[in-house]
Amino acid sequence: MTFEQKWQEYDYNPFILFSSNGKILSLNTEAQFLLGSASVQEIFELATTYASLNFGFKTTFIELELGRYSFFGVTIGYDDEDEIGIRLYKQPSFKLTTKRPDGEITNIFTLIDLCISTNSINSHINFIKEYDPTIPEILLESSLFIKILNKIYGCYLDNKAVRTRVFYRVGEHIKYDNKKYSICSVQISAENINKNEVAKLIAYTKEHSINIEIQKFITINLPMITS
Repeated sequence: MTFEQKWQEYDYNPFILFSSNGKILSLNTEAQFLLGSASVQEIFELATTYASLNFGFKTTFIELELGRYSFFGVTIGYDDEDEIGIRLYKQPSFKLTTKRPDGEITNIFTLIDLCISTNSINSHINFIKEYDPTIPEILLESSLFIKILNKIYGCYLDNKAVRTRVFYRVGEHIKYDNKKYSICSVQISAENINKNEVAKLIAYTKEHSINIEIQKFITINLPMITS
């Protein structure tokens, strides 16, 4: 996989490349999640409906609801009559508290590695890590963060592999005391998810006023406060 292909694979927005008869030729990880909520035919029809009349690319800003997903626009592109691609732009689906969080400046990767180490004891799961090394140490309430992470990993114990991604939310920010902060996300995903454990996780995060994003993957969104 080339560097350019990796960027597309890990894009926050779903991308699908279709043949002229609606067969999927390639798709990224986010598109795989989307296809759990929407049909291939439904998305192919979007691509053909909003495509440019001539060869090239066209972006349209529209509000779309596909299952649990919300989108604010699509880009459609095709250079010939054999292939057509669509990228859908996801609406931010999370909320962060307006109260500045408490805690101390912490290395988030150290805490994640600690949780992975704990959950890998007597386990045959392959824990895959995809970290953005440019993310700095940030303000966190470490003990609460660890408890939530462990509960998230507890939702995925019946899997051969569990993936943990840490990445920037590009273009998304939150303000505390009129100061704007970028947002990073910790996203954990696997093939199977334990719904009973998810219910326990939801109850725990509500009790502690922590907002998380739950789809087939589970995401914690964190303000990047560095001082």
